[in-house]
Amino acid sequence: MRRAGKIDRNQPEIVERLRQAGATVQILSAVGQGCPDLLVGIKGRNMLLEIKDGLLAPSARKLTPDQLGWHAEWQGQVTVVDNWQMAVLLVESIQ
Repeated sequence: MRRAGKIDRNQPEIVERLRQAGATVQILSAVGQGCPDLLVGIKGRNMLLEIKDGLLAPSARKLTPDQLGWHAEWQGQVTVVDNWQMAVLLVESIQ
């Protein structure tokens, strides 16, 4: 497995917008090895978010082999988002 790579261009804005929406955010992108980028808590629920840069070509937004393996083995929820609007809609949908 590879080490942690650089963060996506839009990660800081997504983190900021999620926090403005009332969520707590733990950045996991430094973990590497396919682990999702963010752990988000809202209304007593947790979610894992994998961030992709929505401004890149679709081929550049594909999950890496490490991410594909991690997602396949994880028995919980993980969601891929490519902009802050998707992330905020996700947390706002939590009841």
